[in-house]
Amino acid sequence: MARPFDIDPDQIADIIRDAAETEILPRFRQLESHEITEKNPGDLVTVADQMAEAYLHRRLESQIPGALIIGEEAHETNPKALQDLSSAEWAWVIDPVDGTHNFAHGRAKFAVILALVHRGETVFGWIYDPVNGRLAAAEKGAGAFLDGAALRRKAPIPIAGMTGSVGPKLGDRVRQRAAQHGDEIPKRFLRYRCVGLEYMDVAAGVLDFARYAGRMMPWDHAAGVLLCQEAGGHAAMTGDGRGYAPGSRPPGDALLLAPDTETWSALNQLLF
Repeated sequence: MARPFDIDPDQIADIIRDAAETEILPRFRQLESHEITEKNPGDLVTVADQMAEAYLHRRLESQIPGALIIGEEAHETNPKALQDLSSAEWAWVIDPVDGTHNFAHGRAKFAVILALVHRGETVFGWIYDPVNGRLAAAEKGAGAFLDGAALRRKAPIPIAGMTGSVGPKLGDRVRQRAAQHGDEIPKRFLRYRCVGLEYMDVAAGVLDFARYAGRMMPWDHAAGVLLCQEAGGHAAMTGDGRGYAPGSRPPGDALLLAPDTETWSALNQLLF
């Protein structure tokens, strides 16, 4: 794939690290009460989210002149920008602090997520774990990497031995059905409350699968889906098996990630 404007993925990674070092980590476990607010009931935002997004916006706008820049926090004041994501020639999609609830409560499970979208297709993705200094990156057609080492999913294991990310209500329903019908189910369901770190672990094989539903905002999922696909996994929407597309999701579908298509189909039948 030809890179736009000679973009350097390593330079973008350095910008992400700089944002974390400048605006996020100095505030971790140092927030005052007035620096944590609610966008909506139960949906927190901190000054670190706001300042990191502003920092990334400033640094990225010169990388591809005229590119659309969509940030999670700016979306609250300008939601119409999201409507242009599918048609924009180039668009940066930013989640400055994924896992804000964890961050605000002093828990070290949060990430910075950045995607570059070209005419509705994710072509680059970066996920950074500031606490541990881990950086995962993917380029469409060129592979996925964790701290420079290539990521390739291992062969799938039997479902009974799997650990995956699903919502707690769904996990409870699956367990109840299994108790009634004797179904074989994964050994463990969990959630990190940080989708970025979950995507990193799915791509690396630490988690065997993940299923996400709800609003499916592109700053949460665009980079991670690309990362998992480039690592050799399979990601598709549960309604009709189509691929994930940032900014486009008819109601009622969920996104399911698995090591391969066969495992995806088996999990899709189980996790409903």
